Amino acid sequence: MNEPIHSISYPFRIDEGLGTLGEERDYARHVEQLMRQVLFTNPGERINRPDFGCGIRRMVFAPNSDVTASLTKVIITQSLEKWIGTLIEVIDVTTVAVEEKLEIRIIYLIKARQERRYLNVELTL
Repeated sequence: MNEPIHSISYPFRIDEGLGTLGEERDYARHVEQLMRQVLFTNPGERINRPDFGCGIRRMVFAPNSDVTASLTKVIITQSLEKWIGTLIEVIDVTTVAVEEKLEIRIIYLIKARQERRYLNVELTL
């Protein structure tokens, strides 16, 4: 899959040179942006897709503990498989509660390229 892609950049931005909506042309970055959309969208936030999203931002109000980390791991794995399971295979999700932060490490495989990648997210609780 070396064909160029044209997708709207997430988060949305304006291309300063062209004055148009910013585009993402790298497929791996496009997939990473899709993952971030799933992770940081709360269920009920999208009008026509009320069940879309993961809702890890809701964990801000949860106590930072091993239980919260385990619950977050399950939520992330299920959401990514449900919403972009046709694009990626989630290999492993690691969540670690460290002081006021929840460190999330996701190992995934981009199916179209059979390329193994990593996504690290840090959530302050």
